[in-house]
Order: sequence, then structure tokens, then C-alpha cells
Amino acid sequence: MTPKELCHAIMTRNNSGMETKGRDITGLLIRRLTVDDAEAAAELSGELGYPSPAEDLRERIEELSHTADRIAFAAVIDGQIVGWIDAAMERHLQYAASAVIGGLVVREDMRGLGVGRRLCVEVEEWARSKSVPVVRVRSQIKREDAHRFYLRDGYRQVKTSLVFEKPVL
Repeated sequence: MTPKELCHAIMTRNNSGMETKGRDITGLLIRRLTVDDAEAAAELSGELGYPSPAEDLRERIEELSHTADRIAFAAVIDGQIVGWIDAAMERHLQYAASAVIGGLVVREDMRGLGVGRRLCVEVEEWARSKSVPVVRVRSQIKREDAHRFYLRDGYRQVKTSLVFEKPVL
């Protein structure tokens, strides 16, 4: 049985007998992302639109595993990584600390089953454990599906910005 078939087979039902797709996916494990996950994480990074070699991901995962202000979680079904999320604490003088989701991706054939929501919950709980009052996410203007996902998940749009960068190396 494929992971998607497994998720469909284990959908729960609410008190009215209606399907509650993605609310409690039995068999879904959320755990810390490790360097051993670099190959799968790189593949998913490509789906997100940011192709990177597995070795680069391995180095990034290793680096973030040594700091208390950054975290990455993997969503695993039947031993296969089907999604990941990473977040970091952001602290500035002008406003209170926040946890910022840097990336969230769920394998295309697994979307809509609640995997992304479960990954977000892990980051939200991580932020709470650090007494950080808000989780923030920035999303490209073209990612309309992602915008709908975050709005459904209780996030609210608070501003529209432009991003500027300047190479320094």
C-alpha cells in the first residue's frame, strides 16, 4: 500500500459520521529532520522550487541541529519522508520575537491529507516551548495554494512586502 493509499484508508470520522480528512493520520510520524534525511529532503526541496544537492542539505541540517534557535521536522509515513518544515527564531528591536517558518513542503501526492498542518503544529508547539508568542511565515505572491493553506490553518495576512538582497561574497 502506498503512503497516500494508507492515509486514505485511515481517515477518521467525526461524530456526525463525516470524514475528517487529515485530522489524525495514523501512521504519520513527525520527528526531527536528521542528516540521514538529506537525500529525501533535497528531493522535496526541488518540489518546493529550490533544487539543492543532497550534500548541501546534509550540511544545512547538520548546522541547524547545533543551535537552539532553529528546528526542522520530517513527516514520515511507512519509513518514507513525505514532507518537512524548518523554522528559526527571529529577534529584532522593533517587535517581539517570532518563530519564522522558512520552508514547508509536502510531497505532491500527499497534499491535502493534513501532513502540512501536523508539521505546522510541531513548529507552533516548539515556539510555545520557547515562550515565543507568534509564528510567522512569508510566502511568495505566486503561491496561491500555500496562501489558502495558511489562511485555513488560522494564519492571517498582515502585510505585503518586497524582498531586496545584495550579494556580499
